[in-house]
Amino acid sequence: MGAKFEILFDVLYLISVVTIGIYIFVKSTKKEHRLFGIMAIILGLGDSFHLVPRILAIWNNDFSQFTYYLGFGEMVTSITMTIFYIILYNVFKIRYKKENYKKLDLTLYLLAAIRIVLSILPQNRWTYATKPYSWSLFRNIPFLIMGIIIIVLFIKETKNNKSDIYSNMPLAISLSFLFYIAVVLFAPFYPIVGALMLPKTLAYVWIVLLGLKDCKKTL
Repeated sequence: MGAKFEILFDVLYLISVVTIGIYIFVKSTKKEHRLFGIMAIILGLGDSFHLVPRILAIWNNDFSQFTYYLGFGEMVTSITMTIFYIILYNVFKIRYKKENYKKLDLTLYLLAAIRIVLSILPQNRWTYATKPYSWSLFRNIPFLIMGIIIIVLFIKETKNNKSDIYSNMPLAISLSFLFYIAVVLFAPFYPIVGALMLPKTLAYVWIVLLGLKDCKKTL
């Protein structure tokens, strides 16, 4: 039952976020919404690189024959999630008319570049059954800093305006990072912690639904 649930959950997640992303991109003419649509599509397509092999591994009850594809997919997702947050940062800037953010632009793009470079280095041993714990930490440090910066930006902009649909964005992003970092830190030692990837995924769905709700408000 657990395996069937995970397969169904993953399939629904991938279809939902990509479909919502396409809907937002097609329906809205606003730049921030079209960017948000692209962001959701990248989220779904990027995650499919590791979730599709995982679905096949679960279906065949054999992860060993999918080790390479699972590892490669995780590397791709590591990159696309970085792009996801860079796009979200740009959505923030357009929505709240933040044009003079040159230093912050440089900081976030530099962090993203560091994260991507660290993610593609062979030391990660993505396609091996056993991966070095230290490199998992290295590549996630700049990613976490990116997340904290974006969370703070949304908090500052929405804290005094609870009617703003994005007032829940800081919580959604915070939950996604909380669950993700817990998996990074503890899942190698306590595999049950890996189950937190499910609520992490739901946090991402929440982020996408906030964008959908905001888009529909302007249609």
